[in-house]
Amino acid sequence: MTSRTLRLSDGRAVRVLDHGAGPPVLLLHGVGLRAEVWEPQIAALSATHRVIAADLPGHGESDALAILPDLPDYVAWAARLAESIGGPIAVAGHSMGALITMGLAVERPDLLTRAALLCPVFRRTPEARAAVLARAEEIAVGRGGIDGPLSRWFGDQNGRLRTRVAGWLRSVPQAGYAAAYRAFATGDSIYADRIGLIRRPLLVLTADGDANSSAEMARQIATAAPRGRAVVIEGHRHMVPLTAPEAVNLALIEWLATGQKEAAA
Repeated sequence: MTSRTLRLSDGRAVRVLDHGAGPPVLLLHGVGLRAEVWEPQIAALSATHRVIAADLPGHGESDALAILPDLPDYVAWAARLAESIGGPIAVAGHSMGALITMGLAVERPDLLTRAALLCPVFRRTPEARAAVLARAEEIAVGRGGIDGPLSRWFGDQNGRLRTRVAGWLRSVPQAGYAAAYRAFATGDSIYADRIGLIRRPLLVLTADGDANSSAEMARQIATAAPRGRAVVIEGHRHMVPLTAPEAVNLALIEWLATGQKEAAA
């Protein structure tokens, strides 16, 4: 697995993990994390594909965006990243990465062969929106601790994985974390009315224990897309790509195979 830096058309640097050969798959992580969160998926998918997992802007070793970016700014960043890889490509995102992937599938379908949304949020209730906006404000002033996210993501299980994720949350640059969380908190409805425009194969996956990226959200997104498919993994929470890698990898492998026979015919 090679760690390297890509230079985008706007001059910004993006640090990626690059592994395997074949059709490219871009992986985008959630707020506060980094490319290494995708290691189980990189190991599985690189058997047949070139897998590129990127640090989001202001995370890991990737350059930040401008001050106070909104979700469309992250989508534009992802479009430049996809162009630098050479497309069209498959794109999968988790949490904030899922919102970016959704926006990319709506705004730049020419860059995608397919899209996968893992634990996406979609049209939060007013109560949920108020809670996530309050967390965004706490993070912006440096009062956002890691115990809350870890509890929501893991409960009291998965000690080893929880400890590793805690390390990433502690090391994320504060400015990049705050900017991304603000965009995440305000971005759940931006592309909601245009999901029907996504004509590529669309996987929408979540866990039944993920209260904020619920099974009902996943089903609503999948139903709205012409080629959408919902998968709900039982017994897990928000970090299901880490806690249930076999089930997630199987769903991603099936997603990557969708439409290949049609294209070859």
